[in-house]
Amino acid sequence: MDKKLSLIMFSGEYDKALAGLILANSAKELGMEVSMFFAFWGLLLLRDPNINISEGKSSLEKLMGTMTPKGPEELPLSNMNFSGLGKKMLEAMMKEDGTPSLSKFLEGAIKKGVKFYGCKLSIEVMGFKKEELIPELEVIEATDYLKDALQSDIQLFI
Repeated sequence: MDKKLSLIMFSGEYDKALAGLILANSAKELGMEVSMFFAFWGLLLLRDPNINISEGKSSLEKLMGTMTPKGPEELPLSNMNFSGLGKKMLEAMMKEDGTPSLSKFLEGAIKKGVKFYGCKLSIEVMGFKKEELIPELEVIEATDYLKDALQSDIQLFI
């Protein structure tokens, strides 16, 4: 199959990231080429929880880095989060059902060869450094994403 899926990940919420990664993994299993473009809050999914760079950042950029989730396991739910209780309930239900965690879906997408692109402007505005994000992420401009999306059969915004 030579079909292509292009996803824009704008949300920084667990369940929306889960939906995007389930679609990306499923498309790869169908033999599709998949690219994911992460902008603004969507970048939170790709933050490395073990790296926090403060050198060379403004006070606001440092504050943003401290106050926002670092990686898939820190993302809140979009609805019924209830200070994290709702997310714990969802994770327990997923485990009971044998559903992989968000981190496992991310690992699967990486192993299957999903292309991860980060919006250069979003990274700069949010005050992140490339080194704070997963190494598989390629930083590109919005025009580069649009050129990629123009070649896609399916485009989705999450």
